[in-house]
Amino acid sequence: MSKIGQNPITVEAGVIIEIDDKVVKVTGPKGTHTIVLPHVISAKLDSNILTVSRSGDSKQNKSLHGTFRNLIANAIYGVTKGWEKKVEVVGTGFGVTVKNDEAVFKVGFSHQVKFAKVEGITFVVDGTNILIIRGVDKQLVGQTAHQIRMIKKPDPYKGKGIRYLGEVIKLKPGKKTKTA
Repeated sequence: MSKIGQNPITVEAGVIIEIDDKVVKVTGPKGTHTIVLPHVISAKLDSNILTVSRSGDSKQNKSLHGTFRNLIANAIYGVTKGWEKKVEVVGTGFGVTVKNDEAVFKVGFSHQVKFAKVEGITFVVDGTNILIIRGVDKQLVGQTAHQIRMIKKPDPYKGKGIRYLGEVIKLKPGKKTKTA
């Protein structure tokens, strides 16, 4: 039995869940998120308790059971509190600003790099070098943060570039002088 999938989900006040066959729509104060369930998984809402069940006991069904239970729980968290990731721009003269809902990076290129607005994602700048990425969908927030990080990955020798806030970069040693 899937231990994660068996856990019921408590639906907080202010969250509306609509279950239409295999589509679960979660609406809350921060937005709406929709999850399409596979044919072996079903969801049932009783008062404020949501339970997820599966039709069979195969290994794949058990893994889908736990996965989709957590996807629904993450959607409920996203529409109430929201998900966020922070990326840090490290380097002399490097920085980030937000103009017209798009992030503009100065990361050592001859030009500024513009990252276009993603539907469902908001950008907020903290200081001059920290970008906060916020949204309802956990997967979309993480994917956007990764795409931003790929604009200029951290340099393995000096550590300059875009990294997640708190990420530790193990620096490689540079050339060593020959001693006699």
